[in-house]
Amino acid sequence: MKRIRSIFLFVLLTNTFLTHAEQVFPPPTWKDQPNPLASPDAEIGGEISIFVAQYPKSFNYYLENNVFAYQLFSLMFSTLLTIHPLSLENEPGLAKQWTISDNKRTFIFELDNRATWSDGKAVTPEDVLWTYKTIMDPKNLTGPHKVSLERFETPELVASNKISFTAKEVHWKNLLALGSFYILPKHAFEKIDFNKINFEFPVVSGLYQIQSIQEGQSVQLKRRDGWWNRTAERFKGTGNFATLDFRFYAERESAYEAFKKGNIDLLTVYTSHRWVQQTQGEKFDKNWIVKQAIYNYDPIGFQGFAMNLRRKPFDDINIRKALAHLLDREKMNETIMHNQYFLHRSYYEDLYGKKISCPNPIFNFDKDKARQLLKKAGWEANPKTGILEKGKRPFTITFLTRSATAEKFLVIYKEDLKDVGIQLEIDKKDWAAWARDMDEFNYDMTWAAWGASLWKDPESMWHSKEANRPSGSNITGFQDPRIDQLIEKQKELFDIEQRHAIVRKIDHLLTKQVPYILLWGINYTRLLSWDKFGTPDTVLSKYGNEGSAYTYWWFDPDSEADLKEAMKTDAPLPSKPYKVVFDNEFEE
Repeated sequence: MKRIRSIFLFVLLTNTFLTHAEQVFPPPTWKDQPNPLASPDAEIGGEISIFVAQYPKSFNYYLENNVFAYQLFSLMFSTLLTIHPLSLENEPGLAKQWTISDNKRTFIFELDNRATWSDGKAVTPEDVLWTYKTIMDPKNLTGPHKVSLERFETPELVASNKISFTAKEVHWKNLLALGSFYILPKHAFEKIDFNKINFEFPVVSGLYQIQSIQEGQSVQLKRRDGWWNRTAERFKGTGNFATLDFRFYAERESAYEAFKKGNIDLLTVYTSHRWVQQTQGEKFDKNWIVKQAIYNYDPIGFQGFAMNLRRKPFDDINIRKALAHLLDREKMNETIMHNQYFLHRSYYEDLYGKKISCPNPIFNFDKDKARQLLKKAGWEANPKTGILEKGKRPFTITFLTRSATAEKFLVIYKEDLKDVGIQLEIDKKDWAAWARDMDEFNYDMTWAAWGASLWKDPESMWHSKEANRPSGSNITGFQDPRIDQLIEKQKELFDIEQRHAIVRKIDHLLTKQVPYILLWGINYTRLLSWDKFGTPDTVLSKYGNEGSAYTYWWFDPDSEADLKEAMKTDAPLPSKPYKVVFDNEFEE
């Protein structure tokens, strides 16, 4: 609930300036002040190596809508505005000033004349215009990013350093959308097919740029001493590493083995078995490896088995409910995950709490209910084979997966499906092949995990108009006119509590219709790291995941020397707290 209060404060501030006559921002009282989460002890230099999953089909965030591509772009490119890490208020980025008209429709950004690209050329409004047009170009596979920007007319250049956006409709997210999309250099990319810009980004505006790529294995980013905004007070103590070395492994088991050998410095643990059963031994007992559970206000996403509603039989709600009743989440949590997880009941878990209970239906494991629903949908068992059939078509599901870790869960699911007459076939592909199939809606079922935003905007994932957008977020092809109406209704609401009430209604309708078979989640981040880094007391930022370590941590030569000596002499190091709660370490 504290997270909601923080966002509510931000919206109250936003609402204040949107309901008066046109105003210029930031306000006169704004000052460039040090980041309250950055440590004054932070040093610049050194390297950190990080495991980030399988090698993607692209590093281009506009083409590859995943967490790593987003993190990469946030390091290499800049946005028009930035956001304060605690208050969530807008602050200058590439734009040093911005105005909003009294009708909430026109936004004018004045670019900072100090802003330059890594090749020395100035960042101009033409770059902003070109980036917008590139994202909106129908031939470019920038699906999810079109959703917010298509709310605007094509922007206009109004001065040598100003650009104006006019919204087609009033929307609470308009300023956020304009302030947060990454601006790309027109002169570097305008003559290249944007769909083929995947790994080479020679010109950047951010603090880091790509130094080298080992295809399929790693990408190294180097810190730019010439970054145009490096002297700003609010960025001191952040972006401290001279080199960020991102390592790719097809399987998490291989990454963990590399971590234990010291080939990876920082590892986020996503599997409870590893966290509970595989983090013992000398390196852990003697604190050479730091094990920490970080509790902050990182928004809670969701994961589930996505079903392709564009295909039969998944277009039948009875089938989707039956398949949900056949997933024994409780058994999986107990036998595979050591009861470390809570079972999802919502697509927006952090909209509920002590004061607001979740009324959503729960599809508990129940084979009898599943059989009744399957029969209702017209599926009958073949007396010779026991396989369910409808019109002589056997009930067979192909489950598209990209991870060997998923298979131990799918084995349990496969057996329970088989027991009622459904065949499950597992089709395992690498990340790139999986992503291509998803872009083309070429799947029956798959395991999908989604992060969450502080600002709940259900449009890109749940609006009917997004159901067939190539490379979009509505991967299930879900369509419901009632939800469309609710999405439209919340667009002009600047009161966050009113919006959240509508999103909870959307959530209730969604869970009843089962586009995903919801799985499980945790409300903290599990980190392993070798003890050679300095960190803030909070370890991660207030609203950030492990990616905030790249911003706030630093390489500590003394700690590295102590680690080497301890390993040489078989001596222990001082322990660090296992459980880190943001509110206990930071007082606003």
